[in-house]
Amino acid sequence: MTETSGSLVRTIGRWSLAALMVNTMIGASIFGLPSVIAGYLGRMSPLGYLVAGTGVAVIAACLAEVASQFQEAGGPYLYARAAFGQFVAIQIGWLTWLSRISAASAVANLFITYLSEFFPSVSGGVLRTTILAMTIGFLAGVNYRGVKIGNWLSNFFTITKVALLVFFLAAGLVALFLHANIGVIPARVDVTWADWVHAVILMIYAYSGFEAALFASGEARNIRKDVPIALLAALTSVTLLYVAMQYVVIHTLPNAAASGKPAVDAARHFLSPLGVTLVTMGTLVSVYGYLSAGMLHTPRLTFAMGRQGDFPAFFAAVHPRFRSPYVSIITFAALVIAFSVGGSFRWNATLSAVSRLFVYGCIAAALPALRKKQPGADAFRLPGGMLFPVLALVFTGVLITQMHLREVMVIAITFTMALVNWLFVRGGRKVSPAK
Repeated sequence: MTETSGSLVRTIGRWSLAALMVNTMIGASIFGLPSVIAGYLGRMSPLGYLVAGTGVAVIAACLAEVASQFQEAGGPYLYARAAFGQFVAIQIGWLTWLSRISAASAVANLFITYLSEFFPSVSGGVLRTTILAMTIGFLAGVNYRGVKIGNWLSNFFTITKVALLVFFLAAGLVALFLHANIGVIPARVDVTWADWVHAVILMIYAYSGFEAALFASGEARNIRKDVPIALLAALTSVTLLYVAMQYVVIHTLPNAAASGKPAVDAARHFLSPLGVTLVTMGTLVSVYGYLSAGMLHTPRLTFAMGRQGDFPAFFAAVHPRFRSPYVSIITFAALVIAFSVGGSFRWNATLSAVSRLFVYGCIAAALPALRKKQPGADAFRLPGGMLFPVLALVFTGVLITQMHLREVMVIAITFTMALVNWLFVRGGRKVSPAK
C-alpha cells in the first residue's frame, strides 16, 4: 500500500518491537532498585520480581488482545477512545503523556548523576542544563529525521545494554559458584503485607514501559500478529534479568539495602577495576537507551491525539521529507528538558508512577468493552473469558489504594487539565479499531 502524505512509514518488525519494549522497560531502575527492594523483602526479593512480573503479565495479556485490533499510532489513548469515548480517552492520554514525560525526565537526571562519577562538574549549574539539552536534543534530532534511524538507534542501545547486563550477571554468578568467600547471606527482614505492596509498586515501575512501545503502532508492520509474541519475549527476558540482578546483588553485597548504587558496589566484590568501570558505563548506556526509546515512541501519542482532533491539529503534522511526527517530537523533547532541569529524579519518578496504574486499569477495562462493541474483530483472543481483565483490575486496584495524598493531588490536577482540554475539543470524531 502506498503511504499517503499524512501517513507514517511501517518499518518496525516483530523483534524490533520486542527490542523497543525491552529498551523501554530496562532503564536506570535495574541499577538502583535492588537495594530498595532488598530493604523491603530481604532474601525474598528475587521472588518479588516473579510476583510483580506475574501481575504485569496479566496486564500485558489484556494489552495483547486490545492492541491487536488497532493499526494506528496512539497506544492506550487510542484503545480508550474506541472503548469508552472521547472524554475517557483524553484523560488517559494526559495521564500517559505525563507518565512518559516525567519518566524520561527522571532518567535524564539519573544520567547526569552517573555521568558525574566520571565528570563531577556536570552535576550542577549551567553545565548540567547544557548537557541535558544536548543529550535530549541529539535524540530528538535523530528521530526527527525518521523512524528508521530512531528504530536503529533504539535497537543498538537495547543490544548494548542487555550485553553489558549479561556480562555483569554472568561474572557475578560464576564468582558465587567458584569462590565461596565472595557470597554473603542476605539480611533477614521481617516482611509485612505493606512491605510486599510497596515493593510490588516499585517493581511495577521497573516493568513499566511495555505499553509505551505501542504508541508507534502506526509504524509496526503487522501489529495483530507481532504484539502478543513481542510482549511475551520482552516480559520473559526482562523478568529473567531482574531476578538474576536481584540475586547477584543480595548475595555479593553485604547490607545491600544500604547501597545507593547497588550494581556498581556489588561489582567491586567480584570484578576488576576495569570491570567496575564497564558496569558504570553500562549504566550510562542503559539510561541513555531508555531516553532513546522514549523519544521514538512517546511523540506518537500526541501525534495520535492531534490526528483524532483531541489535541491541536499541528501535533499530527508529518514531516514532508522524513515522514516523522516532527512537531510532537520537538514538543516532547522540550518538555523533557524543562522537567529535567526543573525537577529531581524523585519528583519526576513520583509523577510517572502514580499515573501508570490508571492507564493499566483502563487497558484491562477496555478488553470486555471492545469485545462487546467489536465481537467479530479480526484480533488475537485471550482464553478464559473475563479472567484476565478481572485479575488485572484487582491487581491495579489494590495498588491504587496505596497512593498517598500528594500523589492523589497530582492525579487530580492532571484530570482537571484533561477536563479543560475536553471542554475545548468535545464532539470530535470517534475512532474504531482498524479493519
